[in-house]
Amino acid sequence: MPRDTDDHGPRRPPRRNVLGGILEPCSVKPMTGFFRNGCCDTAPEDVGSHTVCIVATPAFLRFSAAHGNDLSTPMPQYGFPGLAEGDRWCLCAPRWQEALMAGQAPRVVLRATHEGALAWCDLGDLKRLAIDLG
Repeated sequence: MPRDTDDHGPRRPPRRNVLGGILEPCSVKPMTGFFRNGCCDTAPEDVGSHTVCIVATPAFLRFSAAHGNDLSTPMPQYGFPGLAEGDRWCLCAPRWQEALMAGQAPRVVLRATHEGALAWCDLGDLKRLAIDLG
């Protein structure tokens, strides 16, 4: 008989990506995600919707800093090393959409982007900037 709990508490259904598959990890170096578990998973308390797995670019990092979210400066007191070009990161979906509208959106990893991002971002836009299609 299936159990609805396991050794770690209540079982959660597998999280889904924007393609409908199981959510894959985004990055563990640097460690990312709202839960700092390497995945762009989300929950109701994640008001920022940290659901889009991006690949950082210098242009995007400059854009983000100019709009109040400096992601490149290390903050050791929070265990944050700062992002560099090529790093993957779970970005807030509204920030990705804002960057898209400004022509500064970074590339995305669809298989590691949580389906919750679709509340903010169009799947067609995400696919246009995907690194993992084809």
